[in-house]
Amino acid sequence: MQRRDFLARAALGTAAASLAACGKSETPPPASTAPVPAAPVEQAPAPVVQGALPFVRWRLTSSFPRSLDTIFGGAEVLADRVRAMTGGRFDIRVFQGGEIVPGLQAFDAVEQGTVEVAHTCSYYYVGKDKTFGFGTSMPFGMNARQMNAWIYYGGGQELLDDFYGNFNVMSFAGGNTGVQMGGWWRKTVAKPEDLKGIKMRIAGLGGAVFAELGVIPQQIAGGDIYPALERGTIDAAEWVGPYDDERLGFYKVAKNYYYPGWWEPGPMIHFFVNKTEWAKLPREYQEAFQAAAYEANVLMMARYDHQNPIALAKLLQSGVKLQQFSEPILSAAYKAAQQLYADEAAKNPGFKKVLAAYDKYRRTQNAWFSVAENRMDVFLQSQA
Repeated sequence: MQRRDFLARAALGTAAASLAACGKSETPPPASTAPVPAAPVEQAPAPVVQGALPFVRWRLTSSFPRSLDTIFGGAEVLADRVRAMTGGRFDIRVFQGGEIVPGLQAFDAVEQGTVEVAHTCSYYYVGKDKTFGFGTSMPFGMNARQMNAWIYYGGGQELLDDFYGNFNVMSFAGGNTGVQMGGWWRKTVAKPEDLKGIKMRIAGLGGAVFAELGVIPQQIAGGDIYPALERGTIDAAEWVGPYDDERLGFYKVAKNYYYPGWWEPGPMIHFFVNKTEWAKLPREYQEAFQAAAYEANVLMMARYDHQNPIALAKLLQSGVKLQQFSEPILSAAYKAAQQLYADEAAKNPGFKKVLAAYDKYRRTQNAWFSVAENRMDVFLQSQA
């Protein structure tokens, strides 16, 4: 995509863009009146409560700073909706990353019982076990819609909760960013050899794949990326997409904005709940939590889809250079990813079990998307 092409298309939406500021209200749209489907999650026996339901107060630690209002906002949607549905009797207080524990220790805090719930990305914890990658996103894996299908109807929820159960934790889908951008680079890269020696902030298994191509991956929390890029501690950094990236100011210190983020085609954020604490909740509160998690999951993706094109147009106007990863780089990365999966499956039975189910479902989904979805998208893009 060239800058002038994008701006030409963006110009068609000028009238809509003038209304965009109204769409940035921090108050989420009202909940859908459609019935919420039964959540395919493990149901612990709930206490029988006579009379009025009890007052329950939980703490939720996020991995994200409050300034990233969309991704952090998913936790606020959950808390607000739970309070509304329970008349304020189930109160979940939300803390940004670092207020209770560092952002990258949110899952550990739930496992240890420091907090009852966290809003974070599973793949931050692949250092414990690479199986954690499946809950968020796998390089060259499923997109956001496919992840929802796998989690809600394709057996993914049961597989993941079986794995998370080893840590006394259960999960609820709590948002998605859609396919991410490929990050901010100080210099251009055209072939795999250009990647050697580059220090890059990247999370999850994408870092392990890039390492096979000579990149030196760094896992840094969102709020610490800008100063590292500014000081030259790292040469490249990926975060989410145009809306969040603009707010973090990466374009001020690196002008090459690559796409696509092949390591995150549909990264899902989860609410992780301590199983012991979940079992203490009245059934009514469990149902309210699950319904609120559904709402947070849907709204986050919708907000990003609304905000990203507006933000990308602004970035291009500020001099950002949109760059596409070359076919040689994508092909080398894909090959490295498949080898990584094979190697891990050979020594990790849990990873092998989830990989087999995940990959089978991905292939089925891609076969379907290649028919109506892809043909429609390609045609419309050619007409823009």
